[in-house]
Amino acid sequence: MINRRALLQGTAALAGVGAVGGGWRAALAAANAEKVTFPKDFLWGAATAAYQVEGGWNADGKGPSIWDTFVRQPGRIKNGDTGDVACDSYHKYKEDAALIRQLNLKSYRYSLSWSRVQPLGKGAVNQAGLDYYKRLTDAVLEAGARPLVTLYHWDLPQALDDAGGWTNRDTADRLAEYADIVGRALGDRINHWAILNEPKTFTHLGYWEGIFAPGHKDPLQMLRATHVVNLSQGKAFRALKAINPKFEVGSVCDVANMVPRTDSEADKAAAERYHRFLNLWFLQPVLDGTYPDVLPADRQADLLGIQPGDEKAMRADYDMVGLNYYTRWVVADKPEGNGVPGLNTDHQWGEGPHAKTDIGWDIDPDGFHDTLVRMAKAIGNRPIEITESGAAYNTPLVNGHVKDAKRIEYMKAYFAALSRAIKDGAPVRAYHAWSLMDNFEWAQGYSQRFGLVYVDFKNNQKRTIKDSGLWYAKVAKDNGF
Repeated sequence: MINRRALLQGTAALAGVGAVGGGWRAALAAANAEKVTFPKDFLWGAATAAYQVEGGWNADGKGPSIWDTFVRQPGRIKNGDTGDVACDSYHKYKEDAALIRQLNLKSYRYSLSWSRVQPLGKGAVNQAGLDYYKRLTDAVLEAGARPLVTLYHWDLPQALDDAGGWTNRDTADRLAEYADIVGRALGDRINHWAILNEPKTFTHLGYWEGIFAPGHKDPLQMLRATHVVNLSQGKAFRALKAINPKFEVGSVCDVANMVPRTDSEADKAAAERYHRFLNLWFLQPVLDGTYPDVLPADRQADLLGIQPGDEKAMRADYDMVGLNYYTRWVVADKPEGNGVPGLNTDHQWGEGPHAKTDIGWDIDPDGFHDTLVRMAKAIGNRPIEITESGAAYNTPLVNGHVKDAKRIEYMKAYFAALSRAIKDGAPVRAYHAWSLMDNFEWAQGYSQRFGLVYVDFKNNQKRTIKDSGLWYAKVAKDNGF
């Protein structure tokens, strides 16, 4: 009998794979030296999120979300930017669909705004919001792409946050109700669903570090929120499957390569703990009904707020798992603690003399390969989709062109690593570039550009395909380079 818990948690031996991480130029040279190929029927796509691109923040009955509130708090967002207009995709969705076709994309990952569908997060439905998502989905299908729809990409209805947000167990039931509403309304058009986007990010940064909405700084609140999130994944999964058992349903986690700061045994063990707390915390409970070994065993139930039956409520036999990968974390032991009992880590990205993107994240294609191979074992060889991966390069628009050669180099190195990971057993069936277009990058506002398409935010959000977008379109057409 397979020890599934041991398989999920793995061993510390791989925690520091790719620790040097500086060999990305070698990876790029290798990618240029030979053809990089992908399996037949591999899906090339791009991703966006509702708050980051839609705008129309209060249009046609939409209610306020926690991000609508957060951006209005002084000092929260760089340059005081907001997502009120963003890329104006609420009105320009047909232009976005045209870009999907021009870039030869066969999958488009986008999210729904919960408060556009349910202004209060429960009760009355805003039909105008559902109608918008019907029009958007029809445009995606007409562009020849598969819709991959994320139910929740961080924009919790403000009314639910007023009631406790993700620390309130009722929020898990509210997400299930919302899943039922959109599944019934859009299930004739959409077959592929991701429940949540990066629960680590919106719980850690929203409840522990306070730099994302709702802006709290309480590690114990954060722990409670992580458990409610895991309950919500199981409940929303069952709500969608009750509508149509043929729906393909999963969720999206961000994962990273964990690199010990030194070769000490203490730092290696810390990197393993952070692997469990970042890479497995929102997968193992769903797939196995248990939490990774991080918190003190005698305090875990109290710290998380676990109630009898929760181990079953969390469970979901996912049809696929989405993984987002950007960079690595450098992790060290911190015996004095960091507010999370038992974690005891100091963890930083962008640390040290390592090649970086314009946002300061390390370029780490080897870590991408190693993490995918390791996560495939933890996920149990379910289909994996890369639901986000990309780089911020703030190359300007000059004479109608964006010559962002650095992003092309980045993609070459990461795609070569992805191809190797697939050959090494990671069952990855799709890649979605972050992002289809430049957009509102959360606390960074409009200062960082991740898009394949340049958006001129000062000129009616005019779209211009970058050189990297043209190159990516050729990769998508040729299924390699």
